[in-house]
Amino acid sequence: MPQIPEKIHELTVGQLSARSGAAVSALHFYETKGLISSRRTTGNQRRYGRDALRRVAFVRAAQRVGIPLATIRDALARLPEERTPTHEDWARLSAAWRTELDERIKQLGRLRDHLTDCIGCGCLSLETCVLSNPDDVFGEQMAGSRLMPLRRPTEED
Repeated sequence: MPQIPEKIHELTVGQLSARSGAAVSALHFYETKGLISSRRTTGNQRRYGRDALRRVAFVRAAQRVGIPLATIRDALARLPEERTPTHEDWARLSAAWRTELDERIKQLGRLRDHLTDCIGCGCLSLETCVLSNPDDVFGEQMAGSRLMPLRRPTEED
């Protein structure tokens, strides 16, 4: 990993990419999503503060455990500008995300179990399949992929 001298306080996008392991396109994407920020030189080149290294590491770690970028952005927005996320920041935020991740794990377990059932029956019936039509309250009343308004009998019927 290339070392950047301590006297350099700003990084080019190439330097940030090389140090963080994130592709330049990912860094540009993170910037458009408000996860990191840069300033522009007179030649319109991006320059990132050294804090961007830790912010990128924070974003990538959170993504690896399945945290959506919008949630990561909201978490980073609560930190003072120019301050890198600390170990304490990560501990506080990860504790808050734990409940969300636990619920997703339960949901994935249910999906896995239903997938096994689905493969076993092989029908893929839209009327009864919990994968194709989860939580279907109308499936008990009628079949089909859309709801049709119930026709009320008229005097002519």
